[in-house]
Amino acid sequence: MYKIKSKTLFVGKKIVYLPTCQSTNDEAADLLRQGAGIEGTVVITDYQTAGRGQRGNQWLTQAGENFTFSLILRPTFLSPAEQFRLNIAISLGIYDFLEPLVGESLKIKWPNDIYVGNQKLGGVLIENSLQSGRIESAIVGIGLNINQILFESERATSLRVLTSKEYSLAGLLPDLLSCLEKNYLLLRNKHFDTLKTRYLQGLFRYQELHLFQRDEKLFAGMIMGINEMGQLAMQVENKLVYFDLKEISYVF
Repeated sequence: MYKIKSKTLFVGKKIVYLPTCQSTNDEAADLLRQGAGIEGTVVITDYQTAGRGQRGNQWLTQAGENFTFSLILRPTFLSPAEQFRLNIAISLGIYDFLEPLVGESLKIKWPNDIYVGNQKLGGVLIENSLQSGRIESAIVGIGLNINQILFESERATSLRVLTSKEYSLAGLLPDLLSCLEKNYLLLRNKHFDTLKTRYLQGLFRYQELHLFQRDEKLFAGMIMGINEMGQLAMQVENKLVYFDLKEISYVF
């Protein structure tokens, strides 16, 4: 499985396929510790038993129906303060892959969840290793719902649910890896402003007044952008307030 013809320069040239594992991010970390973490290596599985998401959440998926993989990158051109730029590039890579399939209702929910309407289609977890003031390596964990049709949460969806089509995972993977590499190369070539502009254009609830929750209290706010640290800039009662990842949650 996943013996694909790559459309890329380096992303996906080496694919490690595991029928099942605890976490593809953990498997990728093992490769890095062994000195086998070549940039562009993809560790992919049919089913992971202990996948991780943002905020320490689990990423639950049905076996063999979705994309669950990790990508090893070496963004040594980024400083620790620039980590969110990698987040932007990866989110846009996924966005570029999915947008032709699902249309303009596709959005990036800050920081890097993938939504269609008010339903989650996928997510990203990036784990960076820092050394000498630079990002020495990054493990990019990606989960995308492709063929699954039954979910524990009503806020989850998949490509199959959205399009009424069943997909070949091996057939889709080359296009996804190509989109990821294209945006990563834009990042490497320092097209920061272009990437940030596109990220904001695709941002979920951007410049719309909505309810959010902080410390169990509801408040109305309007997302206005992000700063260089990746904090969310929000207009709250005529003031611009910046929030970190775990400070607020969206109200649906």
